Amino acid sequence: MNIWDQQHECMPRQELEQLQLERLQATLNRVYKNVPCYRNKFNATGIIPEDIQSLADLSRLPFTEKEDLRLNYPYGMFAVPLREVVRIHSSSGTTGKPTVVGYTRHDLDTWSNLVARFMTAAGVTHDDVVQIAFGYGLFTGAFGLHYGTEMIGASVIPMSGGNTDKQIMIMQDYKTSVLVCTPSYALTIADRMEKLGVKPHDLSLRVGLFGGEPWSEEMRRQIEERLHIVATDNYGLSEVMGPGIAGDCLQKCGMHIFEDHFIAEIIDPQTCEVLPPGSVGELVLTSLTKEAFPMIRYRTRDITRLDYTPCACGRTLVRMQKTMGRSDDMLIIKGVNVFPTQIEEILFQVEGCEPHYQLVIERIDNVDRLEVQVEVNESIFFDEMKRQREFVLAAEKRLANALGIGVKVKLVEPSSILRSEGKAQRVIDRRIM
Repeated sequence: MNIWDQQHECMPRQELEQLQLERLQATLNRVYKNVPCYRNKFNATGIIPEDIQSLADLSRLPFTEKEDLRLNYPYGMFAVPLREVVRIHSSSGTTGKPTVVGYTRHDLDTWSNLVARFMTAAGVTHDDVVQIAFGYGLFTGAFGLHYGTEMIGASVIPMSGGNTDKQIMIMQDYKTSVLVCTPSYALTIADRMEKLGVKPHDLSLRVGLFGGEPWSEEMRRQIEERLHIVATDNYGLSEVMGPGIAGDCLQKCGMHIFEDHFIAEIIDPQTCEVLPPGSVGELVLTSLTKEAFPMIRYRTRDITRLDYTPCACGRTLVRMQKTMGRSDDMLIIKGVNVFPTQIEEILFQVEGCEPHYQLVIERIDNVDRLEVQVEVNESIFFDEMKRQREFVLAAEKRLANALGIGVKVKLVEPSSILRSEGKAQRVIDRRIM
């Protein structure tokens, strides 16, 4: 079996929950003592760590929001002295001050082991050559996968992002067997390979580890078909760990959350009430083993659902569904909630659609209008108007039936939508609210 840590990944639920409670209580005592933000939050709600006697009591604690991290910039949320922090990462800070996170030496060891778990679950072994096409730097993604690769004993190529032609050359010459990048960049690589005449069977690729942005099952199918690989999903966010929170096994029926290190809850993003198992809502995470930067009930803003049914792989860990988007990225159009991945799933079912699209939202005469700009293959784009019109009508009908609102579809020339070497920019919202 492809299991890195048999003891913890296959632990009976009762033992796992007891371990979670013990680690939770230790974490709460530590943050109450060492992090003023948490001490103030707990005091404001009249709760002390000793009040948390069961996992059910977790819901009594206040949430941590990204704004808390910004208000305590840069080191106010650290639970250890800076001299014990051996690594500092941060977000891009595109919407204000960046969020700064720290790792102790033990945190880095934990991170390496958790990434090794999902890489092993995806079929990576010490015999592989892993090409990391995430950007290195303050972004946590590249380093997390780098550490996990070395922990497994595989060979790592720290290629970093961009320079697609060189990425392909390295794959050919260095016999890369595992590709690490965003799913949208995997398709950019596939596009370029086709233009260069490089066939998938000319490469040694067999596994892809993709994360960093929401993507649909249809997009997975496209990547697998075009690159001839097994495409797996993994989940992480800088504030809680980076990659290493959850990842696919080869069953590809949801990403196993490493519950011995994190407690996952699903809440209603509007009411903040905890929802019952199987409900779709916002993922909330509590870290159980982070030393430098523990997070208590952190609102991830990612929309998903949790599946506690047994997995055929043998792991007892809960699985999270692919994220449907973010609660704060959710589009409300004519009163209807729409996620870009919903549209992506539908588009990829329409014959002739290329895997590149953009959503443009405008408000005209106080009415929202959603235009879906989609690339189509050359045979359709340069075909007669009648066939183009039939294609547009078919796509618009499918979208309207699925979303419950009218959508305008616009065909654009192949390769005309700007390609991204990182996260794809899917939405352009021109509404003035």
